Amino acid sequence: MKIALSAIIAVLTLLATPLVAQFPGNIMTESGETDKSKPLDDIVEKRTIMEKRVLPYDPVREADIFFEKRIWRVIDVREKMNLPFAYPERPFFSILLDAAKSGEITVYSQENDKFTVPMTPEEVASIGSSVDTVTIIDPETYEEVIQIVTNEINPADVKRFRVKEIWFFDRETSTLNVRILGIAPLYDERDANGEFKYEKNLFWVYYPEARQVLARERVFNIGNDASPMTWEDIMEMRFFSSYIFKESNVFDRRLSEYLSGVDLLMEGEKIKNEIFNMEHDLWSY
Repeated sequence: MKIALSAIIAVLTLLATPLVAQFPGNIMTESGETDKSKPLDDIVEKRTIMEKRVLPYDPVREADIFFEKRIWRVIDVREKMNLPFAYPERPFFSILLDAAKSGEITVYSQENDKFTVPMTPEEVASIGSSVDTVTIIDPETYEEVIQIVTNEINPADVKRFRVKEIWFFDRETSTLNVRILGIAPLYDERDANGEFKYEKNLFWVYYPEARQVLARERVFNIGNDASPMTWEDIMEMRFFSSYIFKESNVFDRRLSEYLSGVDLLMEGEKIKNEIFNMEHDLWSY
């Protein structure tokens, strides 16, 4: 009788345990402890991304690089495929800017795209911000008072990103590979009335250095919220839409300097096809 009673108590205890863990306000951690400090806005605590390690690139010898071409692209966040770049909760630009201000990554001046002029902490702190003077009325004295205000950059105004990359054919592995070198956010400069004036390059990020930071930042997955994708995955899998606006050339000029409209886009597609056709021709012989 005592054995039967003990068995019943054990069964009831096992049945009650998941009910306690699922009760609102109780969070069951991986160690089996219940955290009652705050509710969890999910089913389980997602820790896969935080523990993810970035795989280093395969070493490549200079003698094995049979072909190389530098390409500059533009990613427009207004395109349907690129909407995660403008996710309001955590925009891609905010990730880069926060990492730069915290010192996790080094950002370089927009003077050139060769990563030769690193920005100082003071310059990084003032990225995209402006100082204005406004006139307000003192509620006590009713006198006009000039007040200095700082306008912070709005991530929604960063609608495009430049990407510098290198396509190369590795003779050792007989593969055509691509390595992203840098990413630069482009900011819409506007006048006092909010009218668009021009597009300004804010800074350059050396992508190989930023991979570790991007690997800890989760991307909004349109198809599945449970899929643990990071920004490093997006860039390495090239899960974005873009167009070519420049290739390495003897005049160091952009396509827009001698083409426009549909011709500019067609020339970009021509450059892309030439790179892939080159690989195809190598395999044909």
